[in-house]
Amino acid sequence: MKISGLQTAGTPGDVEANLRELDAACARARAEGAELLVTTELFLTGYDIGDLVRELARTDLLSPVRELAARHGLALVVGLPEHEDGAYYNSAFFVGPGGEVLGRHRKSHLFGALDRRYFTAGDRAATLVDFGGLRIALLICYDVEFPETVRAAAAAGADLVAVPTAQMEPFAFVADHVLRVRAWENQVYLAYVNHVGVEGSLTYVGRSCVVAPSGEVLDRAEHGTRLVLGDVDPKTVAAARAANPYLDDRRPELYVPLSPAPEDRSW
Repeated sequence: MKISGLQTAGTPGDVEANLRELDAACARARAEGAELLVTTELFLTGYDIGDLVRELARTDLLSPVRELAARHGLALVVGLPEHEDGAYYNSAFFVGPGGEVLGRHRKSHLFGALDRRYFTAGDRAATLVDFGGLRIALLICYDVEFPETVRAAAAAGADLVAVPTAQMEPFAFVADHVLRVRAWENQVYLAYVNHVGVEGSLTYVGRSCVVAPSGEVLDRAEHGTRLVLGDVDPKTVAAARAANPYLDDRRPELYVPLSPAPEDRSW
């Protein structure tokens, strides 16, 4: 499957403008032959927009996304804020090419004061969606910086980990180095899709990429608005896991809370 990711600054606080940009990006992705388009974290609203994020979370943000997916015949992973039962979540929805909602991930690892001020943490390490012969795991930004989340996704059979992101300075090294390690140590494709430009107090680092199970970067956008593209092949995942059997060679029974070694000097 060919996948795509939209690196963009978006239009903070302007849902209609972001929907228009998404519409145009869907057309470009389809023209490139992509079957899936991944957007940035909180793409529809912007990330560092203050109390407006909660106000917008109370509106119907999902219906127009579903309409765009159906109109273009393209699966979408779209970041947006969500409100339910008095709580607010930093969420990403997986919408199928017919407009059907196939999955939702709520960011489970909140980053810094901004996330914690506005959002409640989700309760899943990752969210799995089966689509087009692939098992796709959803994470959001900071989630991918925890090795446990990607390992859990890979152990559950994920071929691809899709990560809507709002990564800012001074953390460019995550995009430059950590993502390739996550892909390699789990033999999984990884699509990391970030904002660019300045928004509120944040300067985003861009560097969106698609990484293969080998750790090879298939496509990367350093700066500016553009699509990143990559082909995801489950046979490549299977071959990588056979050649580098980290998942098979794990010893989970050892990975328990450790205590100091006993005072045994017999050795």
